[in-house]
Amino acid sequence: MPRDVHVQTWGRPLFEAIVTRSPGVDVEAFKTAYHPLIEEFTRSGKLDAIPKENYAALDEFIQQGKTIMVLTSRTHTELRHLLEPDHLLAARVQAFYYRDTMQYHKPDPRAFDGLLKDTALQPAQCVYVGDSVGDATAAHQAGLHFIASLESGLRQRQDFLGLEVDAFVERFPDIVRIVASLDASSPASRPT
Repeated sequence: MPRDVHVQTWGRPLFEAIVTRSPGVDVEAFKTAYHPLIEEFTRSGKLDAIPKENYAALDEFIQQGKTIMVLTSRTHTELRHLLEPDHLLAARVQAFYYRDTMQYHKPDPRAFDGLLKDTALQPAQCVYVGDSVGDATAAHQAGLHFIASLESGLRQRQDFLGLEVDAFVERFPDIVRIVASLDASSPASRPT
């Protein structure tokens, strides 16, 4: 598929995006082939290989008393391996919010309603790190801080023109410094 199509459909649910990514594809046949392949990638460690420096950044947040949650448009099937209690990410994350457990989905700002209700946090106390325009739109409209991750190379700063973005990061560990800066600039609504 051409890179521009990949970028255009990034962040959309895969089985919706595949129609644009591969016109004429039999979606049901794709689903049948996809699930065993995901299982194989998960078992081999090719899916969601998280660098040690990213874990170190999460550990730094935990030491600071921050709460780490994941809110994603991915489905349980796509996320199941990360939810396993022995996964290094699961050990650091207080809660996972994903497509199957949420009533609303990004870019709808109500995607954050369950998370905010469950934690009793105010939106201004939260920072959402995302890599799509829909992430930025949802976070801003919900009142959350937003950090745009450019690490994947799928997005550039100009993709976020006209959107509320607190900061851009090229590398995930840079969010530690940025959150510290947000803490210092806004003590009344310090991100937690």
